[in-house]
Amino acid sequence: MIVAADEHGIARAARVLADGGLVVFPTETVYGLGGLAHDPDAVARIYSVKGRPSSNPLIVHVAGVAEARSLVGDGWNPVAEALAGAFWPGPLTLVLPRGPGLADAVTAGGPTMALRVPAHPVARELLRACGKPVVAPSANSSGRLSPTLACHAWEDLGGRVDLILDGGACLAGVESTVVDATTRPARLLRPGPVSPMKLEEVLGRFAVGPGSEAVARSPGLETRHYAPRTKLVAVATAEAAVSMAREARAEGRKMATLAFGATPADMILPGTPAEAERALFAALHRLDSLGLDLIVAVFPPDEPRWWAVRDRLARASAS
Repeated sequence: MIVAADEHGIARAARVLADGGLVVFPTETVYGLGGLAHDPDAVARIYSVKGRPSSNPLIVHVAGVAEARSLVGDGWNPVAEALAGAFWPGPLTLVLPRGPGLADAVTAGGPTMALRVPAHPVARELLRACGKPVVAPSANSSGRLSPTLACHAWEDLGGRVDLILDGGACLAGVESTVVDATTRPARLLRPGPVSPMKLEEVLGRFAVGPGSEAVARSPGLETRHYAPRTKLVAVATAEAAVSMAREARAEGRKMATLAFGATPADMILPGTPAEAERALFAALHRLDSLGLDLIVAVFPPDEPRWWAVRDRLARASAS
């Protein structure tokens, strides 16, 4: 059931969570599938509803920085303090030592947890009303396109969840930036709305990419992820897209091209990174609904400010 994310809807959603249920709710990044982080049954149901591998950890959401510090305890460190002060509430997830009482599945059995204070007013009000940490991966089947509208979550998960709060379109449009704050230097695990340039202003030097840990410390690191049901191929140049389109249409296949800025295509997204991030998943959902045989996307420039978009397209097109 979809309900408006007003005062009554949020209160209802908090009751559903307290009773061990699952609620889809908006964040500034994408819609999340929420359940209590300390409830093993709710967490297990999230994995089941999504078809999510047990090796893929979940992000814990709390209402404020004070709650984050309390949950982490002695593991809270100066790097976390600096990043939280700069970017929370907001689309940044920090990997920190695991807090007490979390369901084991939340961290995929590892010693760390992924933690975030969202900025979306509905998410924050829901977390305050609930009064407990909530895990909330993206509200979609594992590996599929993330939802940036309530209808995206309904079309994918439908009756498998207890309630969907409709808060309109997500403003950031891609999943949070993830930084491992337990390593020295800190390590960027997943690019997102908080750009590498913004991180550099706070951290100075930082590493990029997952480390050698046996247990994943962040979601969103699978080779294939964020994918539409329609086959998607990402190419480096507009010329390559035109060539592939010509070949596909000659074979009678229905296809569309997607690009950014001034690059010619059937669907053109904005030429600035933040606006492109906001539009990306909604555009792919739209193309995925057209009954196409193929989507060809042209990568944006290979520059740090475009890392988030390039990461999503690379994983969505991986075989």
